Amino acid sequence: MRSRFAPDRQLTARMALTLFLLGLLYVVFVGVLIALLKSWVLVVVIAAAALGAQYWFSDRIALYALRGRIVTPEEEPRLHGVVDRLCAVADMPKPQVAVSDLDLPNAFATGRNADHAVVCVTRGLVRRLEPDELEGVLAHELSHVAHRDVAVITVASFLGVLAGLAVRFAFYSGVLGGRRDQNTFVVVLAVVGVSAAVYTLSFLLIRALSRYRELAADRAAALLTGRPSALASALTKLSGDIARIPTSDLRTAQAFNAFYFTPAISGKDGGALAVLLSTHPPLERRLDQLADIAARLGPTPDQGG
Repeated sequence: MRSRFAPDRQLTARMALTLFLLGLLYVVFVGVLIALLKSWVLVVVIAAAALGAQYWFSDRIALYALRGRIVTPEEEPRLHGVVDRLCAVADMPKPQVAVSDLDLPNAFATGRNADHAVVCVTRGLVRRLEPDELEGVLAHELSHVAHRDVAVITVASFLGVLAGLAVRFAFYSGVLGGRRDQNTFVVVLAVVGVSAAVYTLSFLLIRALSRYRELAADRAAALLTGRPSALASALTKLSGDIARIPTSDLRTAQAFNAFYFTPAISGKDGGALAVLLSTHPPLERRLDQLADIAARLGPTPDQGG
């Protein structure tokens, strides 16, 4: 999909490399499962079903889990107005617009391609942000759609889902199915071990890509709107508000961290390991990048010369 969002060759290269490595890992993983389970048909059927469901229904799953619904221009004229303007400036197709009833202030984009994309904001986000801040957040989410990284993250995370399914299958079919001989026990342990290793590797690869794609979306949004300070203000405001929400209220949302504008629960207090496992770069890194862009762009028109 062509748009006026500046092409990000580094993001494209990282997405291609991540998909290549995950694809290689996937081939090895499926080969090991076939060798252990002695049934290539079963493995292929499970893999195909998991990938198909994740690819085709990721948008519906995300909206359902986060209580989001598609809204019309008549229902939400302010939101549609901002998205219309941004899509016109970016010269890109307009995605569907959705609103979640959650008070958790956040936004996300989902969908398998530009023709089936959804940009969703929560009531908590709309209530807290000024118009220019909301524009910056929506530009960030539209950048994810324009650069196709939503679909890439969806497909990339498939391997982790498959590894989890393999563990469940091995456990329930081998342990609870009545076949308790030593060979079956060894096969179950092998499947669980391989699946755990595959899940860990895919988890780390996806986290690394996710952190970079957030920086890329911040950069693209700042350049499109010409207001990096507004996006920085939104980031600071939302991160502070989320920090005051009880952790128990964030558990469900945490599962969708990779899709959020800002993480529901961050690992900023856990040191280098927490950053390595995080779906988003540290807030300070994002703000520093926006400050650099603001310095290059100079003062905005409303700030004067």
